[in-house]
Amino acid sequence: MEIVDGFRAKGYYTVEHRRNGKTLDIQHIRNRVVDEGLTHLLDVTFNSGAQITAWYLGIYESNYTPAADDTAANISARSIESTAYDETTREIFSNAAPAGNAITNSATRAVFTMNATKTVYGCFLASASAKQSTLGTLMSVTLFTNARAVISGDELLVTYTLTAADA
Repeated sequence: MEIVDGFRAKGYYTVEHRRNGKTLDIQHIRNRVVDEGLTHLLDVTFNSGAQITAWYLGIYESNYTPAADDTAANISARSIESTAYDETTREIFSNAAPAGNAITNSATRAVFTMNATKTVYGCFLASASAKQSTLGTLMSVTLFTNARAVISGDELLVTYTLTAADA
């Protein structure tokens, strides 16, 4: 019997769009765990790389298809990162401890309170908190199944779940 082994890191975003306290849409979208994020996972696990202790979620306004070579240095420009929300920085990814080969912020979702009329196409997870930052490490990025037309006062609630498994 041949043993087939491998390692796979994958994730998905759940995005709830609310207006006046009512849910307009909920999407579950697979993401791309980018090369920069995978390299970081390997570096920290096997090469004594520096751990990143805080991660942040951002949203973007361009109909951009995520690429393996997306990085923290280029994602803001490539995807046209949105700054049209009340929170002063990207939203913290406040995760629980890993369980069942997954880590998630489902108990403490990130909330983006929109302050302008925009179309939001996707979101990402990066290690820098400043809006439009080109610093740090990018872990993942996704393009929504359906773009979200938001107006001032709308909320986008974002959950991210990253899993690791033997492929």
